[in-house]
Amino acid sequence: MVDFPKCPQCNSIYTYADGSGFVCPECGHEWTLASSTEPNEDHKTVKDAYGNVLNDGDTVTIIKDLKVKGSSSSIKIGTKVRNIRLIDGDHDIDCKIDGFGAMQLKSEFVKKV
Repeated sequence: MVDFPKCPQCNSIYTYADGSGFVCPECGHEWTLASSTEPNEDHKTVKDAYGNVLNDGDTVTIIKDLKVKGSSSSIKIGTKVRNIRLIDGDHDIDCKIDGFGAMQLKSEFVKKV
C-alpha cells in the first residue's frame, strides 16, 4: 500500500493521487508535493545592501548619495533613517527623512544599523 501525505489543510489521512498532485476528499483541497514543502511565499523577505534582513521599525543608514526627484538637493551618504516600514513594490521601504519628509527607498541603497 502506498502512503500518501496527509492533507495540509484539514490533516485528513484519506488523500489520493490525481495526476501530479494530491486531493483531499473531505475538504476538497488540492496540492502538489512540491507546494506542501515550499516555504510560505506570502511574506517577502527584504534585505539591505549587505544581506541583512530588514524588519518594520528598524533604523537604516543611506550608503550612497541619492538624488531626490523634483528637488535640487540630495540625501547624503550616512543619513540615518529611523522607524522604516516595509512595503511591496520596486521601492520597498517607506519612511520619513528629516529635512525631506515622506520618502520611499530601495533596500539596495541602505545598511541596517
